[in-house]
Amino acid sequence: MCERRSTIAALLAACFVTALATAFSGVEAAAQQGGPPPAVLVQAAEVMPLADRSEFIGRAAAVDKVELRARVKGFLGPRKFNDGDMVKKDEVVFTIEPETYQAAVDQKTAQRDSAQAALTNADLQLQRATELLRTNTGTKQTYDQRLSEQLQAKANLEDARAQLRDAEIQLSYTTIRSPIEGRIGRAAFSPGNLVSPDSGVLATVVSESPIRVLFPVTQRELLDAKRDAQKGDPPVVRLKLADGSIFGEKGKLDFIDITVDPKTDGQIVRATFDNKDNLLTDGQTVRVIIEESKPQTVVAVPQQAVALDQTGPYLFVVDDKNVVQLRRIKTGIVRNGMLVVTEGLKAGEKVVIQGQQRIRDGMTVSPTLAPPSPAQAKQ
Repeated sequence: MCERRSTIAALLAACFVTALATAFSGVEAAAQQGGPPPAVLVQAAEVMPLADRSEFIGRAAAVDKVELRARVKGFLGPRKFNDGDMVKKDEVVFTIEPETYQAAVDQKTAQRDSAQAALTNADLQLQRATELLRTNTGTKQTYDQRLSEQLQAKANLEDARAQLRDAEIQLSYTTIRSPIEGRIGRAAFSPGNLVSPDSGVLATVVSESPIRVLFPVTQRELLDAKRDAQKGDPPVVRLKLADGSIFGEKGKLDFIDITVDPKTDGQIVRATFDNKDNLLTDGQTVRVIIEESKPQTVVAVPQQAVALDQTGPYLFVVDDKNVVQLRRIKTGIVRNGMLVVTEGLKAGEKVVIQGQQRIRDGMTVSPTLAPPSPAQAKQ
């Protein structure tokens, strides 16, 4: 769709050339009656491979993105990274003063040991009561009391163990590790600041390779793509960066959203790219180029060779006798300065690419052949 708009714009721009040719045709015709044939620059229509292509606006999104937050209250210790560093999975990036939480662990450890000792004593007392009851030297009441005491000691030990486990968990939160491998952003707090679960994000870690690109596609375009995919190989997915350059790695379509946006009648499509050079960043805007895997052979001419009037697009063809013929044509897309001609021109025919304002249909000219366009080899 973008390429169709660029084709129309290119042809409309050529109308200015046509207007000039009409305005000066009478003067030039008079000049040619007594002068040499006008010089023009010509180029042979090229046969070139060209894949059907569509462009979309997309946005890069990290596969994994984690916001690091404090889970306990305390003062930040020395920072373990520099802003923008690559960090590994489970690498320590922040610390919170651990002394208070270590003291709680020590206290809960002592309580657990005390509960364990109480249970050991309760077990011994129960064993004695059981033996006395067996030999009829003890009472059933005493046995029941010792059994109750032993069960209570077990419960106290389990409670002490749970409290110790909770204290150990709180202590572990004083060491903040990166759960993924990626690049860490700017730290929001400096060492020595008091932080807590309410402090917000301390820093963000983003995985950069591979990276995903999300872009909206209309229902019509999506249906066409699905039909084309059933006929042949999957399409080629590329990216155009902000400076106009093409991203060096090809992508792969791997997901289509399960719902349609009722406001735009579009669905989100996702492509995944290797990002070994880290040129793509989470949130970056890019242009997604989707083209056929097997290019078609087309006839193309330089864009400046084609003009447009009320009847439609046309160009000038020079025959073997150097006579100009105005040729009506049908055009396709523009790619790298080359305009596809779908009807009205054959490969190898010489078209005028410079000097159109000095000539008209049926005039004899003095042509100079221009070198082939480099666009033929760069698609």
